[in-house]
Amino acid sequence: MSSFNENVIAEFRANAGKVGGPFEGAELLLLTTTGARSGTPHTVPLGFLRDDGGTPLVVASAAGADRHPAWYHNLLARPLVQVETGTEEYEAVAVPAAGARRDELFAQVVRAEPGYGEYQERTARVIPVVALQRTHEAPEEEGGIAGKLLSVHGWLRAQLAHVRELAADGAREAGAREDGAASLGLQLRQHCLAFCHTLEFHHRSEDAGLFPYLEQQHPQMREFFRRVDAEHRVIARLQEELVRALDATGPGSGPAAGERFGEGFSERVERMSRELEAHLDREEAQLLPVLRALGA
Repeated sequence: MSSFNENVIAEFRANAGKVGGPFEGAELLLLTTTGARSGTPHTVPLGFLRDDGGTPLVVASAAGADRHPAWYHNLLARPLVQVETGTEEYEAVAVPAAGARRDELFAQVVRAEPGYGEYQERTARVIPVVALQRTHEAPEEEGGIAGKLLSVHGWLRAQLAHVRELAADGAREAGAREDGAASLGLQLRQHCLAFCHTLEFHHRSEDAGLFPYLEQQHPQMREFFRRVDAEHRVIARLQEELVRALDATGPGSGPAAGERFGEGFSERVERMSRELEAHLDREEAQLLPVLRALGA
């Protein structure tokens, strides 16, 4: 990160989102992505606008350079990002617009900030416009590990439900005009990857930390944890199939005929839904009483 960006970030955080210098009076946010290769967090200050629904939009202009900025490559690999506006901080799924929707949003951006149009004139690449769609925030009605478990499970259920809706919409759009399908394809890809990455991290954390601790406290639950481990493996295979299906087309292309939006992909999502919902229900039934009794 450049020292200039570091100074802007420090000033932004110290002054509730207000900064001076060349950005004085501008509406900025801080976007934190996860490095596509390093896996480490990277924060950048960005100007933003909002679409008609109030969703923040950021533009991967790189001042008209011929390559996309690093933060854009990061969010394609890891769509789950953190957003700071100065008054709040929240989690979002970063979704690049595609086709006619991208052109519509870019025109809106240029009307508000003509400099972006000048940046587009400098480069042959199509400058991306990215919507930062706030994720579901499951209410944490109780504290401790029990509350955290319910919160994460609520997030996973909500994101998977959204992926199912997008997959169903895409299946209906299959064979429709390409622009609409491409836009739905990017939404589906980004939300599905965000769900898959979070699910993978959650299960790894359970397997490496929470479950060994609970088994030590309650040896009689050993068989339950063996069953859960087997379920995690089944769900991991389904998750890998979803990611492979998404990777087969890549983030910038339209849907593969009959796959991304066809019955094959929808069936994978439906199977994941059945397996995961049953798994989460069983986990909660067994673990919540134990966690509450431990005061954890």
